[in-house]
Amino acid sequence: MEKKKFLFISIDALISDIAWHIVKEGHSVKYYIQDADERDIADGFVPKTDDWKKEVDWADVIIFDDVLGHGAKAKKLRDQGKLVIGGTPYTDRLEDDRAFGQEELKKAGVPILPYKDFTSFDEALKFVQENPGRYVIKPSGEASNVKGLLFIGEEEDGKDVLQVLDDYKKAWSKKIPLFQLQKRVQGVEVAVGAFFNGKEFVYPINVNFENKKLFPGNLGPSTGEMGTFMFFSGPNIIFNSTLKKMESKLAEEKYVGYIDINCIVNSNGIYPLEWTSRFGYPTISIQQEGILMPMGEFFYELAKGELKNFKSRHSPTLTGKHSM
Repeated sequence: MEKKKFLFISIDALISDIAWHIVKEGHSVKYYIQDADERDIADGFVPKTDDWKKEVDWADVIIFDDVLGHGAKAKKLRDQGKLVIGGTPYTDRLEDDRAFGQEELKKAGVPILPYKDFTSFDEALKFVQENPGRYVIKPSGEASNVKGLLFIGEEEDGKDVLQVLDDYKKAWSKKIPLFQLQKRVQGVEVAVGAFFNGKEFVYPINVNFENKKLFPGNLGPSTGEMGTFMFFSGPNIIFNSTLKKMESKLAEEKYVGYIDINCIVNSNGIYPLEWTSRFGYPTISIQQEGILMPMGEFFYELAKGELKNFKSRHSPTLTGKHSM
């Protein structure tokens, strides 16, 4: 493939390593970082720009690496005929608005766990007092990026959840205007994701297991992510039961990029927890190591809608008969 021009647009500089790989492949790259405190990240490795809008006409491929409004920008440029990897307002909302994401899965016929949204910590405290049990506290919107705020209740009477809600009320009420309490069930936490080319899923899919606790043995506070195990797979039960059911809606949205659903799986079923409608971190960097084609070519063909299959390390046979 002849060399292309890639424009990366990031909020928190998370795509830096992938942008550097594109540079090393010989492509021209310009990189915009929105967060002023992080703009020096990748200096000396990736060429930067202070105004990404001035570079739109220059770029062959434009890559947005987040939600929180990036979907609207990506859709606008895609509608203008640009090759864009990024979401839409709808796919941003799947991740940013947890209740909306759950209801869209429910519409598609995917079983979901009971949940309730709150804008008041007092109301949440009253709810848990009246309905004691194990709950997961999940901030929505921008606060969801502070992974240490996600709390998984362990006590059957909900006293640990009550304590954390009271602490959040005192320290975080202004920064967490919306949050969710989701019923906690025991099981194996596993995520299934895939790249989408604007029309259909690209195979193989990806199965990954995040390790979020700070210490070994699943102990300590939750972090953004301490490590991830993953493998590429043909379509399997988890994929067909969750993400695959959203394919027609994603095609309607002309979504281009990676999309992932984290789930709890036990003997009773597969229950989706939350969406990631963008690249995951460090997911995309681990995937890059397993994708057996140059990332510049991968992104270009994905943005054009021409990528349907790719070879990966230990590539599966894509028969659709795999199961887990």
